[in-house]
Amino acid sequence: MPRDARWLDTLIDPAPLPAWLTPADLAVCSDAFTGSGFHGPLNWYRAIDRTWELMAPWRNAPVMVPAPFMCGAEDRGLLLYRPAVEALPQTVPLLTTSVLLPGCGHWAQQERPDEVNAALLEFLAVVAPTQRARPA
Repeated sequence: MPRDARWLDTLIDPAPLPAWLTPADLAVCSDAFTGSGFHGPLNWYRAIDRTWELMAPWRNAPVMVPAPFMCGAEDRGLLLYRPAVEALPQTVPLLTTSVLLPGCGHWAQQERPDEVNAALLEFLAVVAPTQRARPA
């Protein structure tokens, strides 16, 4: 990628749409962004430095609740965060499962809904009964 390239320059517009994204799905997303704009999603990225500042007290703190991890093996974000993913057994001591879905990208819940839903239901069946509400 050239140094002056912008992130959007690195993306392709697939033709035809991927099998998991129908024209009706795309219309729903397009309508939502037409109505509300793209400011909300972009503001998460704009505030990333502030988020790091606010979360600083918990830096390197382990996640101490049961949690699964599932990600598309082709997710471009995985390239950036692979060391963090590999460290999950240490940083999330109660990690229940770690799955990379082959041939799947960033939108795993849309690309592979049956596998994601099955994993969530399995996680909830095992973990939810053990997590009882505690009195305040």
